Amino acid sequence: MKSKGLTGELIAEVFGTFVLILLGDGVVANVGLAPRLAAPAYNWNTITLGWAFAVIVAVYIAGGVSGAHINPAVTIALAVKRDFPWSKVLPYIIAQVIGAFLGALGVYLVYQEGLVAAGMPNIWCTGPGSIFDTAFWGGVAGTPTGHYSILNASIAEAMGTMVLLWGILASGDAKNLGLKNNMGPFLVGFTVLAVGLSLGGPSGYSINPARDLGPRIFGALVGTKGLFDGLYWLIPPVLIPAIFGAIGIYVYDWLIAPYLPE
Repeated sequence: MKSKGLTGELIAEVFGTFVLILLGDGVVANVGLAPRLAAPAYNWNTITLGWAFAVIVAVYIAGGVSGAHINPAVTIALAVKRDFPWSKVLPYIIAQVIGAFLGALGVYLVYQEGLVAAGMPNIWCTGPGSIFDTAFWGGVAGTPTGHYSILNASIAEAMGTMVLLWGILASGDAKNLGLKNNMGPFLVGFTVLAVGLSLGGPSGYSINPARDLGPRIFGALVGTKGLFDGLYWLIPPVLIPAIFGAIGIYVYDWLIAPYLPE
């Protein structure tokens, strides 16, 4: 990674997070609003695959400048346990939230007519019961399949965020199996895919405070209802990932790092 100074790093974080949300929330909008095949052809697998490749593309774009944190949980964790400068933490987080907000704007511009016709449904951010009974709204509000408490959703976010950090750490750990030829972003993307497929149901797997908060703010501004009702928006998708990313690094350093070959 070659640094051109903090300004360049922040621009890369904005741009990388923009791409992440443009493609990630974009696949949610595509599944929810305009399936061109029978409804069952677009499902949870489509969403998790879309998010995985969104991560891969975003990391490849921004990685050479900023390290492609594109996630406050990663930034905070690296500051806690990997000597990332604390002076950069807040600027990185602000850049990530701005990029996520702009990514949501990009999705809105692409899907504007469909979103308006459907009553501006929530394709922006996560929430309890992330799988919908119908594969598309088409003007009819989707109904969550089941309810999960804030505690249950928080546990899911804690587990998912730690798994994300374990994948990130392993991808860049030369003492571990070691990824060659710049293949690290694929492991990170596939880690996100695994989290979504296996752990994503109770909360929608934010595992990234900026990914959730930036689009949530944008969604509220364009008329999506209920995005800031209660305290759910703050705890599982924002505070829990911010805390458990750092815990994930400690776990990796306790259970894996000491036993790797020199």
